[in-house]
Amino acid sequence: MASFLPGFFLSLSLIVAIGAQNAFVLRQGLRRAHVFWVCLTCALSDAILIVCGVAGFGALAEAVPWFEPVMRYGGAAFLLWYGWCNARSAWQGGSALELGSEDTQPLREALLTVLALTWLNPHVYLDTVVLIGSISSQYDSRLLFGIGATLASFVFFFVLGYGARLLAPIFANARAWRILDAVIALTMWAIALKLLCL
Repeated sequence: MASFLPGFFLSLSLIVAIGAQNAFVLRQGLRRAHVFWVCLTCALSDAILIVCGVAGFGALAEAVPWFEPVMRYGGAAFLLWYGWCNARSAWQGGSALELGSEDTQPLREALLTVLALTWLNPHVYLDTVVLIGSISSQYDSRLLFGIGATLASFVFFFVLGYGARLLAPIFANARAWRILDAVIALTMWAIALKLLCL
């Protein structure tokens, strides 16, 4: 649990932020359109990237000793910046998700869209491969850390997709997003502090 839970909560805190991918999953859930396949595609994409980060980063850190501290401080800098962006969003507000009412896409189009939103987003590589990979090396069991991070992705996307109709009033409320952004900012800063104090 000492490795599993940090992986789970780090991954969860990284993917709950408002973004194009999450907005798309939420919209599909609200329309009840291809929810299972969209959620599964997002979660499997994250799982592939997390495995690459945890496995690849560990091997690279052992082969090149100076790489781990560089990535650790780089990861801390990214977390501080990411936390600042969320804190600023929480302070300013205006992040309520606006849901469109466009027609339902065919399954193929929906999957191509979600794949593009996932794999063409440079932040996904920073979050999963670099950040989760670098932080995993700080724990006794990188495997359990990676499993926790992967499970968080599956839980989040399926809860978001299938719970969208229940969550719609909350996600339309700018105040709720401000609270969420504040929690994400504090979480990111706490993890950055831990990295800097190692």
